Amino acid sequence: MGSARILAVDDERDTCEALAEMLTAWGHKVETAFDAHDALRKAGEFRPDVVLSDLAMPETDGLGLLRALRDELPDCPVVLLTGHGTITAAVEAIREGAYDFIVKPLDTARLKVCIDRALEKKETMREVQGLRRRLKQLGSSDFIGQSAAMRKVFELIEKVAPSKASVAISGESGTGKEVVARSIHNLSQRRDKPFVAINCASIPATLIESEIFGHEKGAFTGADQRRPGVFELAHGGTLFLDELGEIPIELQAKLLRVLEEGRLRRLGGKVELEVDVRVLCATNRDLKKEIEAKRFREDLYFRLNVFQIQLPPLRERRDDVPILVQHFVEKFRGDSAKRVTGVHPDAMETLKNHDWPGNIRELRNAVERAVILCDGELIMREHLPPDMAGKSPERHTFRLPYGLSLDAVEREYILGSLQRNGNNKARTAEVLGVSEKTLYNKLNRYAAEARQQGGKESQGNTLSGHGGPSLGSTPEIR
Repeated sequence: MGSARILAVDDERDTCEALAEMLTAWGHKVETAFDAHDALRKAGEFRPDVVLSDLAMPETDGLGLLRALRDELPDCPVVLLTGHGTITAAVEAIREGAYDFIVKPLDTARLKVCIDRALEKKETMREVQGLRRRLKQLGSSDFIGQSAAMRKVFELIEKVAPSKASVAISGESGTGKEVVARSIHNLSQRRDKPFVAINCASIPATLIESEIFGHEKGAFTGADQRRPGVFELAHGGTLFLDELGEIPIELQAKLLRVLEEGRLRRLGGKVELEVDVRVLCATNRDLKKEIEAKRFREDLYFRLNVFQIQLPPLRERRDDVPILVQHFVEKFRGDSAKRVTGVHPDAMETLKNHDWPGNIRELRNAVERAVILCDGELIMREHLPPDMAGKSPERHTFRLPYGLSLDAVEREYILGSLQRNGNNKARTAEVLGVSEKTLYNKLNRYAAEARQQGGKESQGNTLSGHGGPSLGSTPEIR
């Protein structure tokens, strides 16, 4: 780390001055104080990046100074220097928010590493706060990153948001495509109008036309009342079509006409309605290949692909992991009334080295789980999911009883994969190498088969987020 402002506090002047001399030799700017009262005064004037304080001092000790500094400089790490006889008090200070403690006589190498890590934590917190202030305008507190790739994304969002251009957002599942769409909407002149988002892969093929364009009463069996589609609901605002490539080819011409003319007719309707909607879209598919395979219209592609934003996967911006982790720690700590303040360096190293196939969504879930499990100040490796912490060497094992048909094997594997991925259908589809629409179709078929069996399993449980039944036990997937 570079030069920092450090306040050294010790009632023994010779010790304090020797400590200051060593810190100065390391390139830091140092102020000294010989009691807690003097330390508080100098802290207000000097605004240190780190405070090094002896724990055992007359009148107000290091623990009292820590409590006072917490009000004066809440983001300033405090490292306590303690003798062997006061280690219990030092542990109590950690519980109250001290960054760390070092036992005397000082190990200079450990002290240097401790100061560097304390400065890294302070810098991370400063970056998180700065990004939050900037990204408050972008519409999502979870949209964080300082890497070059993410700075480019932020710049593109800020440039395209004020225009009326359609935007195609691409990236892997979990990278935050809907967050980008919301940010574009919130920075546009349409910010006070509706933002409507739908996932085209999660809507059955028989209902997608009605969902997008709406329908009149009696348009089809079960249409017992008029229902507006998402274009009408987003009138004046922004419509985000996620998984655009799942829209059937026969509906794409109708969608193109709405985009070009700003008019639509509900399913079963006779009257055309005017709609003013800015359309943003996203897909995991390669639409150029879909065009070559005659599954996607080229004219619709060019109509929607006016402006492109490509989101990088988390494994390609590992520098963003620490500030994302710190952000989620603070978020979930507040939600759960925990006293977790950060992540142990070993656990952070594990998080930075993970490949994150589920991207930000997977990271968020991992930190939420760790905060729930953690009873102390720091998240440790054992609080991370087992596959990250290296506790599950057989995690890729899949066990099934002998004698199942191939259809049954597929069914059990899909349901087991869904269970292992926490019912996250987007992640499960990605792992299985199929589209979300294919996965939903299979789950709906399994649900229908279970209903036909009429067994007790089909009552009161759900298979998916759309109300399918539970299909009983799932295979063991580790």
